[in-house]
Amino acid sequence: MRAPLSWLREYADLPADVTGRALAERLVAAGLEVETVDRPGHDIAGPVVLGRVLSFQEETASNGKTVRWASVDVGGDEPRGIVCGALNFAVGDDVVVALPGSVLPGGFTIAARTTYGHVSDGMICSARELGAGDDHEGILVLPADVVGDAKLGDDAVDLLGLRDEVLDIAVTPDRSYALSIRGIAREAATAYDVTFHDPAAIDPLPVDGSGHPGVVADPTAADRLVLRTVTGLDPTAATPIWLARRLVLTGMRPVSLAVDITNYVMLELGQPLHAFDRTRLRGAVTVRRAEPGETLETLDHVTRTLHPGDVVIADDSGAVGLAGTMGGLTTEIDAGSTELVLEAAHFDPAAVARMARRHKVPSEASKRFERGVDPELPPVASTRAVQLLAELGGATHAGSTEVVQPRPARRIELDPARPGRTAGLPIAPDEVARRLAQVGCVVDTTASPWLVTPPSWRPDLGYPADLDEEVIRLVGYDQVPSLLPQAPPGPGWTESQRLRRRIGNALAHAGFVETPSYPFVGPADLDALGLPPDDDRRNALRLANPISETEPLMRTTLLPGLLSALRRNVGRGLPDVALFEVGPVVRPGPDPLPVAPRPPVDRRPTDEEIAALDAALPAQPRRVAAVLAGEREQAGWWGPGRAASWSDAVEAARLVARQAGVEIEVTADDHAPWHPGRCAALLRDGTVVGHAGELHPRVVEALGLPDRTCAMELDLDLLGAATEPVPAPRLSTYPPATQDVALVVDAAVPAAEVGAALRDGAGELLESIRLFDVYRGEQVGEGNASLAWTLRFRAPDRTLTVEETTAARDAAVAEAGRRTGAVQRGA
Repeated sequence: MRAPLSWLREYADLPADVTGRALAERLVAAGLEVETVDRPGHDIAGPVVLGRVLSFQEETASNGKTVRWASVDVGGDEPRGIVCGALNFAVGDDVVVALPGSVLPGGFTIAARTTYGHVSDGMICSARELGAGDDHEGILVLPADVVGDAKLGDDAVDLLGLRDEVLDIAVTPDRSYALSIRGIAREAATAYDVTFHDPAAIDPLPVDGSGHPGVVADPTAADRLVLRTVTGLDPTAATPIWLARRLVLTGMRPVSLAVDITNYVMLELGQPLHAFDRTRLRGAVTVRRAEPGETLETLDHVTRTLHPGDVVIADDSGAVGLAGTMGGLTTEIDAGSTELVLEAAHFDPAAVARMARRHKVPSEASKRFERGVDPELPPVASTRAVQLLAELGGATHAGSTEVVQPRPARRIELDPARPGRTAGLPIAPDEVARRLAQVGCVVDTTASPWLVTPPSWRPDLGYPADLDEEVIRLVGYDQVPSLLPQAPPGPGWTESQRLRRRIGNALAHAGFVETPSYPFVGPADLDALGLPPDDDRRNALRLANPISETEPLMRTTLLPGLLSALRRNVGRGLPDVALFEVGPVVRPGPDPLPVAPRPPVDRRPTDEEIAALDAALPAQPRRVAAVLAGEREQAGWWGPGRAASWSDAVEAARLVARQAGVEIEVTADDHAPWHPGRCAALLRDGTVVGHAGELHPRVVEALGLPDRTCAMELDLDLLGAATEPVPAPRLSTYPPATQDVALVVDAAVPAAEVGAALRDGAGELLESIRLFDVYRGEQVGEGNASLAWTLRFRAPDRTLTVEETTAARDAAVAEAGRRTGAVQRGA
């Protein structure tokens, strides 16, 4: 909202020495966002004076253009000869003359020069050349009421008010009243503690029912409709210079007197208006919802197919305007319109906002309606418009019609000590009452607690906390003390937090990089993972207002975000990637969730209210996931590198489990999005807590990932953590003894099962076991594999003999043979 300082001064008795920048500082301190302070007209320098045309003669130049060689009296001893290309002035007209040495907006310097065979000693100015409007078809002819008692040669810049200061304010959605000169002037008067003259404090015209008929067919679309009929408008009446100048300063383009007056009143009071050509209306003006398939050609000459949720202004012929957004072409007023119907209404803010976005037609009117317009303004604003039409265009009021639904009064209970407690500074009750009155509230101080009735133009005031904010901002945010809260002593990190940090540190030390991602996914992400239709991960919670229409769901797995980050890094020239993320996923159950209650804001929620909030939330288990691609070990002078494989994903899962102090079991599985033959299920005590392995080739292709990309995902809540302290192992001072054994087993038998059998059969002397070689070939037979293991034995109290280690090894081999069918190679 652009607010000229001269306009604000009409309604706020600001001190004479107040500048635009000084006022901006006060408004910023009061909570308004003043972005810039422009100074239009301050770049005009030199003699720009009032002149009068004494005579002229028209000449045709060699290029065929007709010009006038005019004699203009500018108050000096002799008139000035000026060449002018405009033909819209007559002898005796008062004009604005820029004399040699003056500078006009844009750095345009005026000098005496020879043109069309004459010396032009100055320039007769148009509105655009003075920065007073967009009209450049002719020069600016000043009417007698503008000239007044001014003398020829007087400064025309001051006469026309060309120099001003304009505050450009970014109005937040909760400050809808600031989209008007009325609202900003009220804030300015409050900031300087001076008198405010409310431009809306006028008596509305009577509603006698003799005006154009009006109907509100859908009470949910509008709760107030005011129609005022105007006749006898002079179609030749022009918009006065002062009104056009104000429109230009606020960023609007003058069009015609009737349109300019509706725009002027909207800027002044904040109530959008629309003028219909009465002769083009067919029947009553009706506010209703659009009918299926209905169309409307709007003022921008676009035919729009309407949505059933659209609010339209209609007559018997159909829709004639988008309510609160844009009028229709069929009832547009033009240069010959003499009979008007002025419409002022209070429309549903949400309906107007949706409609403006749906049809992509944001307007000054919709910007105000969607933020909330004062519902008491329609009668006043329409009266103000009729007065201006009568004063400037000779129009006559020919009757009014009003449809209104009573609105319940809003009353807020307020403890007068509450604003002071909220701000942490002493604010006396009298000060609280005075500040609330400054924003328009009616305060009943006889009640206990106080009863505060917010003004109609402040729909954002609905709770005691809102009143606290108003009082505090007017007292001054700079008065609020900056005190750090006293942090009570606490137990430190919880076990869950410590585990989260241990996992992150361990994975980072293992070469993984943490990459938090957005918790939103789309159906396409789940399709790319190849999830079956009945997979629980497809049961995702849909957002009511998603940031992106392509990602409207809360994630049920961490993999989409990680794989997207991996693809992005590979696409930017980083082929060797290892990423991880720790965070929650959202897993709603099969039953619908209960509606969450709305807790109060003036006290702490009770245990029951907190429990009800928790019950309305879906399950959010914590998970950790990792993805790998490229080389896991880099090549160099020390030898060749090693590509990341499914075993690295499994090892990452084991690393996480070790930080939790638990053991996980690894078994073969078939689970999307992993490769069926290279997928491991991760179990703890028989419960599947995650999966790891190489991704399915179809998933790799769908997501554009490097070949043989690997991934791991674990549910930390299911994995749990060791509750008992892990005892430190007893260290033996005696030397170890090692035995190597190669076992031939069916290739389908997991190596983990063979290793578990060896471990169980070796007994207490076994210190560690390691698989160091896997061989498949003719020497072990088709369909078989040779697994070579190193068994490390140690006793805590003696040096083991060869016989003891051999016996332990043989027992281990026997147990493996019994459980897996393994046969010692070469035996």
